[in-house]
Amino acid sequence: MAREPRHPLDRSFKKGAAAKKQGPRRPPSGGSKRPRRPRAAAGGDSGPPEGTVRIQKYLAGAGIDSRRACEELVAEGRVRVNGRVVDKLPIFVRPDADRVEVDGVTVRPPKAAAGPVYILVNKPKGVVSTNKDPSGRPRVIDLAGDVPTRVFPVGRLDADSTGIILLTNDGDLANRISHPRYGLVKTYVVEVDGEVSGEAIERIKKGLYLDGKRTSGAAVKVLRRQAARTLLEVRLKEGRNREIRRMLARLNYKVRALRRTAIGPITDRGIKTGNSRPLTGKEVAALKRATRGE
Repeated sequence: MAREPRHPLDRSFKKGAAAKKQGPRRPPSGGSKRPRRPRAAAGGDSGPPEGTVRIQKYLAGAGIDSRRACEELVAEGRVRVNGRVVDKLPIFVRPDADRVEVDGVTVRPPKAAAGPVYILVNKPKGVVSTNKDPSGRPRVIDLAGDVPTRVFPVGRLDADSTGIILLTNDGDLANRISHPRYGLVKTYVVEVDGEVSGEAIERIKKGLYLDGKRTSGAAVKVLRRQAARTLLEVRLKEGRNREIRRMLARLNYKVRALRRTAIGPITDRGIKTGNSRPLTGKEVAALKRATRGE
């Protein structure tokens, strides 16, 4: 009797278990070096088995969130595949056969007819970027109006910050916008209490340690400097959680206001706070070029 093909999910689990069982490899004896094997593809595996996709790609394509945020959902143990909690990557799923759930809610892949959607929102203060908020605060997605499919915010702006944020269902472009390796610059105008010294600005440019890891640095321009306040333009490629506020706090400066004015080639010109609009085809193409997607 033919044995049923092994599910890719089992392959993912057993792969990690086998690695733990084997333990660390010993160097070869005799002083001779083994020839180096070619590096595996990014992510530590040889790619999805035929007929499957990575779990983060499936979730992002369904409009749950960006790929990076979906990886965090997996790590937090909030994702189930066929009733089993999955919390370690890589995980591969069969879109036409597997049941995928996030927080107990079944996630279905989007219909191909919906197509990619790109909406630019100018977020006001007090509005949160997340799709769900336990406190019931207003969400940036509520400002987008009627959308033909589920979309998610690309990156985050905390509730106290304002400025532009992109909503989309395009997981590939969202990943290229969010991940620092693609080098897309985000521009912010920051109002700081007090007169920010030249020494402090140089330290921000070179990078500071946050959570034990050095930031990649930022381009900083002084727009206005007074005794009571300083207005800065800060350009980042990295974009850690509340990075600008935390860097300035490390230098004993308090941020009074923070506004994102540009995401790569897309700026806030012509869109008032609280309003939204779809990106044009030219703007989408420009974003893809800026992230080396084309």
